[in-house]
Amino acid sequence: MSSRLTAQDVTLSYGERVVSTRVSLAVPDGSFTAIVGPNACGKSTLLKAFVRLLTPSSGTVHLDGRDVADHRPKRFARQVGFLPQGLVAPENIIVRRLVARGRYPHQSLLGTGSTADEDAVRSAMAVAGVADLAERPVEELSGGQRQRVWIAMVLAQETPYLLLDEPTTFLDITHQYELLALFARLRDEGRTIVAVLHDINQACRFADHIVAMKDGRVVTQGPPSDVVDAALMGEVFGLPSLVMPNPATGTPMVVPTV
Repeated sequence: MSSRLTAQDVTLSYGERVVSTRVSLAVPDGSFTAIVGPNACGKSTLLKAFVRLLTPSSGTVHLDGRDVADHRPKRFARQVGFLPQGLVAPENIIVRRLVARGRYPHQSLLGTGSTADEDAVRSAMAVAGVADLAERPVEELSGGQRQRVWIAMVLAQETPYLLLDEPTTFLDITHQYELLALFARLRDEGRTIVAVLHDINQACRFADHIVAMKDGRVVTQGPPSDVVDAALMGEVFGLPSLVMPNPATGTPMVVPTV
């Protein structure tokens, strides 16, 4: 399977604290890749390296065969959208204007919006389920509503790659499943999705490529049915469990036995 976005033997550090050593990962084009693993295992750090927020101490991250650091910022932002954790909206900004910030990579130096920008913003708000909040100040919204607004902003960027760090945070279970189903549809339409997820059953149900990490390394990767089993749950999470087919989807379903 082809891959435009790759990490090759990267070592990732925060100052003197090394998080990952010689990690390699090729993101399959047109996949929904879920990165799973215990807290502090390097999942979010790896995403930051893919989107140029963290420069590897050694090794390289490539997009289209070029080091991501060599891409012009706007060109890179037209290819790769990123939703990190813990975003804080500017004071007094309304939903529509925050979502419109996702159009920045497509705009001229004057920053003026076009009809295409307006259409992208409307579409993104509708898809994320926040169109009825367009004129509301972001600071007045609930945590779940704000999270969907941030997702709308990333969708408005209209990139072929979407990288998302725990995108279901603050969402109730209905919105979690709706969002993950949306990512699966975007995958089916040709986009490449990479998401850090904590719920292994959601990852197995919606993603077609699982990357399991522990202690800063990739333990295994592949289709959920090939890699998710009781042995993996024990090795990566230390969780005794049974793994059986989900009766609704046939995908692996983890049932803890503790």
